[in-house]
Amino acid sequence: MTVLTDRFDEALAYASRLHRTQIRKGSEIPYVSHLLGVASIALENGANEDQAIAALLHDAVEDQGGAEQLETIRAKFGNSVAEMVDHCTDCDVEPKPPWRQRKEDYIDSLSHKPVSSLMVSLADKTHNASAIVTDLISHGASVWDRFTGGRDGTLWYYDKLAAEFERLTPGHAASRLSRAVKDMQSHEQNSRSVERPS
Repeated sequence: MTVLTDRFDEALAYASRLHRTQIRKGSEIPYVSHLLGVASIALENGANEDQAIAALLHDAVEDQGGAEQLETIRAKFGNSVAEMVDHCTDCDVEPKPPWRQRKEDYIDSLSHKPVSSLMVSLADKTHNASAIVTDLISHGASVWDRFTGGRDGTLWYYDKLAAEFERLTPGHAASRLSRAVKDMQSHEQNSRSVERPS
């Protein structure tokens, strides 16, 4: 059983402060909802406290301060947490490389990361995929306009992610992402069928 201590409480408060002014893409939902969702999925998948803390802070480097923020996390929560947060970071340089290149590089990098970090990344992608499915059901195809990769790029990316996590971390957690991605693809196919006159 994972025991959460005051360190987790501190990370939760820190994540809330860091991301307080952010909202989820294309919505008015506070961004912290995503961080809580990722931590929840990570814990459901068997995360230890360091992984749960990294789940709360996984976007801090990318969104809130780059390399300097990573060193702050290291000082506050230790090397293990900092390493996992670093491994979850898509890109911490400005200007960012083109979207497709970043995503291909991220997918390629997964095979070089430890399982401890992969499980945090997997929880992140699972929450994102599930949120996309929920939004597709609620708002329809306009959801794709929120994403730099658009419909085709986003579907490609999540399909590749699901396959890579199934290969690297087979089991219930990876299957959960695969199911969410299948739901995403199924909803998209159904909406395309409705769009086409018979």
